[in-house]
Amino acid sequence: MGDGDYNDHKDVGAGHCEGLRESGKRALMRTILLATGLTLGGFSILQALAGNYPFAIAEVLFTTMLLFGAWRIERARHLYLWIYLYLLPTFCFILYIIIMPDASSGAFVWLYMIPLLAYLLLGKQRAFLLTAPFMLAGLLLYFADNRLNLDTRGLIDIGNAALCGVLILVFVHIYDGLRMQAYEELERLAQTDSLTGVASRGSFQHALQRAIQEAERSNGQLVLALLDVDHFKQVNDQWGHEAGDQALQHICHILQQRLRVTDFLGRLGGEEFGLLLRHTDRLGAEPLVDQLRQHIAGQTLDYHGQPITLSATFGLAAWPEDGRSAAELYRCADRRLYSGKQSGRNQLVSTDLPSEILLDKLDIRL
Repeated sequence: MGDGDYNDHKDVGAGHCEGLRESGKRALMRTILLATGLTLGGFSILQALAGNYPFAIAEVLFTTMLLFGAWRIERARHLYLWIYLYLLPTFCFILYIIIMPDASSGAFVWLYMIPLLAYLLLGKQRAFLLTAPFMLAGLLLYFADNRLNLDTRGLIDIGNAALCGVLILVFVHIYDGLRMQAYEELERLAQTDSLTGVASRGSFQHALQRAIQEAERSNGQLVLALLDVDHFKQVNDQWGHEAGDQALQHICHILQQRLRVTDFLGRLGGEEFGLLLRHTDRLGAEPLVDQLRQHIAGQTLDYHGQPITLSATFGLAAWPEDGRSAAELYRCADRRLYSGKQSGRNQLVSTDLPSEILLDKLDIRL
């Protein structure tokens, strides 16, 4: 791994899909609070001009609360609490405007805002549990308040209102389910290397950062091992890129068969891979990693009837003695990996030579 690759490793844990989902909800909630607050503020002015001062004062107070929420939502700790505090009063108000004195006969159309808001902000399960009772209550209140006759015309009006509400609820429910499936598939593709099926570099880096945080909290141990396939360019040159791809898949298959459930394998780029070994120290990791090295060297790849011999060099770094941050562990393991390749390849290097330790200290001071 060169200097450019090492610098790329410094973005460990930078960015995570789950965070993007929450930040999107916060941005949407901020827009909704801001729009509702400004709209209600406009209505307060109209109420004051009409002489309805109690309503105007109440709307000014609610406007202030909504604008404060729009300013504060980005830093709110309990996002769903804020969402419910907005949705529940809003949905209750929508029910009220359906039956309020002198209400317009078309006021019930606001009822169809309920599923749209709920599914955007809460997701499929929470939204359905909240939406269904409010939609049913709204339709019943509308029918009771308008005292529709059960003749042909009345049944048509009832059918139109009810069917439209049900279809909106069903369509939004189905759409949100399909949207979540598409998101989960995109998230899976982002976290998985498409060629080998192991974790992608970004996913591996995030896992390492999280493992370090867990080890710090529990005073635990972990080991990072970097491996590089020996003479991989020669495999591509002699047998072609298809053989190179199969070689990487072959090595990943060997590793996955022998790693523990708690271990984590990721492709960092090209022919370089990372192993995250949790709940173990250097002494515990050395025999495991060396067995992996021996299995790779001992199991040839059968490429269209032709055996291809493969091997890999490993560099190992243990937390916390070789570094407390992800960047420090990468640097240490990478230095040992390079040392192994310089001294003959197909070996595990888990300690520094005295001269390497001295050079590393000098480099840190510079």
